[in-house]
Amino acid sequence: MQQTQNEFGAFLRAYRSRTEPSDVGMPSGGGSRRVKGLRREEVAVLAGVSADYYARLEQGRERHPSPQVVDAVGRAMRLTVEERTHLFRLAGLHPALTSAGSRQTVHPSLLQMLDAFPTAAAYVLSPSFDVLAKNTAATALLAPFEGTPNMVRVLFQHPRAREVFTEWDTVARATVHALRLHAGLFPDDTGITEVVGELLADSAEFHDMWQDHAVRSLARAYKVFLLPEVGRIELTYQTFDVNDAPGQQLLVGVPEPGPSTTALEALCASAGRLRVSP
Repeated sequence: MQQTQNEFGAFLRAYRSRTEPSDVGMPSGGGSRRVKGLRREEVAVLAGVSADYYARLEQGRERHPSPQVVDAVGRAMRLTVEERTHLFRLAGLHPALTSAGSRQTVHPSLLQMLDAFPTAAAYVLSPSFDVLAKNTAATALLAPFEGTPNMVRVLFQHPRAREVFTEWDTVARATVHALRLHAGLFPDDTGITEVVGELLADSAEFHDMWQDHAVRSLARAYKVFLLPEVGRIELTYQTFDVNDAPGQQLLVGVPEPGPSTTALEALCASAGRLRVSP
């Protein structure tokens, strides 16, 4: 994976640059500021550490900050709980989740559960966003990308991605943010390493989004599919962690009442009743 060796410092720089003084209750200084976001000295004051020590953290010259310092820096920049947790992992203070043989294998009970959503699109993702299993509706929705079972590669490499995902930029950014979160959770996952390395070299847009260092779980999402067979389908997604297979996630997309529900039903009817697991 082509990343900087100082991920902790790179994360701090990225978030410092996007945190405005007004976000943390400091005067903006009008037009006299020459840096984007907060100055290092300002973060140091807010965190209660010396400016030299904070500079060493960003530059990678201090590799072993205490939990108290990491927490203080995270709070100084108003990081969310999810972002602070990621920062702790980058500092080596939270144990990463180890590889599990079951991470690519979907349990039979979960496969059975997919069929319990006849009016929704349901599928299971690996930490690297491989589609491990999907029900009839998800199979029909993702049919344009058959042969490309990884959703990150779909978004950044498939020629039809922008046509099918009408809100492509929003979906792509959310996916990259979640993938970076997974990279912190599962640093030994070869699937993540391979897809990130490949897309950093292949896609300038992925590279820019990845270097943003933003982290956020998928949680809820709104997606719009545009398919020539049935037209526009709007879905509200909810993501669930699969606790007995760390890293796997179940995504369930429920169509909006009315035309979207009708369109999804028509799409499923034309696709038949076969679930395909790549």
